[in-house]
Amino acid sequence: MFKKVLIANRGEIAVRIIRACKELGISTVAVYSDADRKSLHVLLADEAYHIGPPLPSESYLVKEKIIEAAKKSGAEAIHPGFGFLSENDSFADLCEKEGIVFIGPTAEAIKLMGDKITAKKIAQQAKVPLVSGSDGAVTDVEASVVAEKIGYPVMIKASAGGGGKGMRLVRNKDDFESLLRMARSEARSAFGDDSVYVEKFVENPRHIEIQIIADSHGKVLHLFERECSIQRRHQKVIEEAPSAAISAKTRKKMGEVAVKIASAVNYRGAGTVEFIMDQKQNFYFLEMNTRIQVEHPVTEMITGLDIVKWMIKIAAGEKLPFKQNNIHMSGHALECRVYAEDPEANFIPSPGILEYVKLPSGPGIRDDSCIYSGYEVTSYYDPMLSKLIVWGETRDDAINKMLSALREYIVLGVKTNIGFLIRVMKDENFKKVNFDTGFIEKYPQLLSPTSEELDLPLIAAGLAIETMDAQNNNKSSKPNSKWKSHARKLGVSRNYML
Repeated sequence: MFKKVLIANRGEIAVRIIRACKELGISTVAVYSDADRKSLHVLLADEAYHIGPPLPSESYLVKEKIIEAAKKSGAEAIHPGFGFLSENDSFADLCEKEGIVFIGPTAEAIKLMGDKITAKKIAQQAKVPLVSGSDGAVTDVEASVVAEKIGYPVMIKASAGGGGKGMRLVRNKDDFESLLRMARSEARSAFGDDSVYVEKFVENPRHIEIQIIADSHGKVLHLFERECSIQRRHQKVIEEAPSAAISAKTRKKMGEVAVKIASAVNYRGAGTVEFIMDQKQNFYFLEMNTRIQVEHPVTEMITGLDIVKWMIKIAAGEKLPFKQNNIHMSGHALECRVYAEDPEANFIPSPGILEYVKLPSGPGIRDDSCIYSGYEVTSYYDPMLSKLIVWGETRDDAINKMLSALREYIVLGVKTNIGFLIRVMKDENFKKVNFDTGFIEKYPQLLSPTSEELDLPLIAAGLAIETMDAQNNNKSSKPNSKWKSHARKLGVSRNYML
């Protein structure tokens, strides 16, 4: 086993990996930009190295700076987390050349599956179901011809894409040219590559993904599926495991297909094979993410397996000690991504200082976060504050537990999507599993808070600060805080405990 691991990331995933390493008895090394000097991952790591200015292109994305920090610290391995360099095959290759273990798949596997066109060809060779579309990247003229041939609506997708970037849904011929330009422009900006491909759009699709884990001794297993259909701007917001929309037969078949794809590229470590599924449970290969996923905790909650620890163990050469039929599901898990953003304003980020934070807790409640009172949410990075995860014996139990946890979650100083998440949990269509990837767009009322919701966070905030001040006799607190003032106007007693 490794003695020291460097985490080439920031935020909640860096904290998550640091905790996993500590539980394995491994020393940890953090890296940080100017904007992250006081971040939790820096405070929790055994060592921390400064790698540059706030912009990722000058810090977290500079391979040479990460390698230099690893060498200075004596780290034997690097865990990339997700985002940044996690799916950068040249970084994985550089680690190997420098004698540092990359905790993830081989550079070759990353390269093969990182390009959406190549990945589709591999899936096709493995006889995996695919959505009809272009065979590869296309010119503007070719794209138009393909769209006409397969019929509208179609999706334009960046070949090097991910996270919803460089993606456009085109419903008719008149809009095709302008949306193609937009997709190329966004792809160029996000990935430095404006190549795109075209495929048929599946109406009312679900986004289902299979968690894969594989060792370096030839064993590839799946850890069942996750339902990731609740999305905004093609980015996941709420995930759950298992999916309540698929049969045991579909689950088994989808898992077998995912294992087949991973085996085709001699995969190693944790990864995710993503599918879109129609209303008749026909599913089609979408892409493979060669890294840990944001939503991995829901899989951990229903299987009892620590995916991050297994990534580290596999990278250290350990064999998976169990077989596919030894892996079982128990109960139901939900994850809500808590963002500093304004759902009413098209989910625009809301940077600022977190004046006060109160995280929910209790049996079956897990919060993977990096925040604390006084933490600054900057405009340089993704505004996700945390991942709130719950486990229940049934889906209904999990929904009720998530509602309770969200109502306890207090963040002051920035706008958040907590109210929006509560409204989704309470929505009858969500409860009845009547949704697809267009759920948020179909129900715009989910974006608007009620008058009651507008008051409750202020009341809770006033009570929280009043209680904290009373307990700590904090003389430096602001006596005329807007939170306290609002609570007093509403006649709330400071003796009322949250």
